[in-house]
Formats: sequence, structure tokens, C-alpha cells
Amino acid sequence: MTIKEAQQRVDAWIKEYGVRYFNELTNTAILAEEVGEVARIMARKYGEQSFKENEKNDLGDELADVLWVLICIANQTGVDLSAALEKNFDKKTKRDNKRHINNSKLDRDE
Repeated sequence: MTIKEAQQRVDAWIKEYGVRYFNELTNTAILAEEVGEVARIMARKYGEQSFKENEKNDLGDELADVLWVLICIANQTGVDLSAALEKNFDKKTKRDNKRHINNSKLDRDE
């Protein structure tokens, strides 16, 4: 699905099943919580921590939770994420088009 379709589907789901969007501040707190859950899995799977017994280990699900709440915030604040992402690509290309290529700390073989 496209980003636009994702925004439309989340909006339709909220209207059908969610009663209404949580307010912007609540959704920002929920976003922080969901990013924390991603960080927990990353620390355990790729870092030095280990998983606790029966601890949730579904990175895809947690990333989707982050995306869901991000889309909710975009919807309720009137942000077209497709347009915002295109603008962000332009910004990064203008600002960083040589920065990473010329970074001796980055090994191209990895």
C-alpha cells in the first residue's frame, strides 16, 4: 500500500473502531512508548541484553505500531506524509549528497 493509502486506512479504522483519535499529546506519548518497545527488542536482539522468558520479540509488529501512531499524528495534524517524505528526500539530497560518500568512517563493504 502507498503512504497515502495507509493514512486513509488508519483514518477509516479510527472512525469505525477507535471512536476518535487520542489527542495529539497522548499520541505523542504513545509514540515514545512504542519507540521504546522497538529499542528494547533492538537492545536484546542486536545489543548485549538478553530476552526475558516469554518476552515479546516481534520487531515487525513493534515497527508497525510506531508507524500506526505516526500516521495517527500526521492525520490529526493535517500532514500529508507522502508530500513530507518527498520534501525530506529533497532536503537530505541537497544537504548530504556528498557527506556520507566522503565519510572515511563508512566502509562501503558492510
